[in-house]
Amino acid sequence: MIIREFKPSDINDIIKILKLNNQYTFPEVDGPEAMKRVASCPSAIFLICESEGKVVGVIRGTYDGSRAMIHQLSVHPAHRRRGIGKALVKEIVERFQKMGAPTVSATIIEESLPFWEKIGFKRKHAFLAWNW
Repeated sequence: MIIREFKPSDINDIIKILKLNNQYTFPEVDGPEAMKRVASCPSAIFLICESEGKVVGVIRGTYDGSRAMIHQLSVHPAHRRRGIGKALVKEIVERFQKMGAPTVSATIIEESLPFWEKIGFKRKHAFLAWNW
């Protein structure tokens, strides 16, 4: 397993993983052009997990100088329960901490709550997000 920076050549593999996980509902936010914008944003971290030369997981988030937020984590269904999600979260958290982030939060869906709790995140009822 290798965790590395996103490359534009990863786009099709990422879209496939997102679709398999029902996470590709907003192409304007998660599609190819959005991925390229995220990759070029200095406040963003966009990482890929490879296994045997194939993209099997993705994580991305931002740090605004005050708050670090994981916006997306997705692991190919055939590669779950192998530590990929945990490894991606560990790597992005370490990178955020090196940038100076005092805490790291994650936007998640209710079904993934057990995973996040298992790896040490605590549920906080801080706000409700609305899309414009």
